[in-house]
Amino acid sequence: MDLDSLQRIKRWTVRHQGDHPVEYHAWDTMLTLWLVGWVGWVPAFTFDALWAAPLLALSMFAPTLYVTWRVKAHQSRRLRCDWIGVR
Repeated sequence: MDLDSLQRIKRWTVRHQGDHPVEYHAWDTMLTLWLVGWVGWVPAFTFDALWAAPLLALSMFAPTLYVTWRVKAHQSRRLRCDWIGVR
């Protein structure tokens, strides 16, 4: 997932925060996990905590996994997702 996509979804959630507060907080959580995944590699290697590597790798892909899950749920009509078609 590129930065433009991350920013596009973030802008949508900020604009619709009052209507979709759970979506707003869920996306903030995904961005936080993404940031932790990228920044956490330095301390993990510095302090020889290689057990954290799989968690950090998963965190780096949290937004992509979340968007993939939301698109599938939207397409199967289990969950409505208004920000999918936003450009």
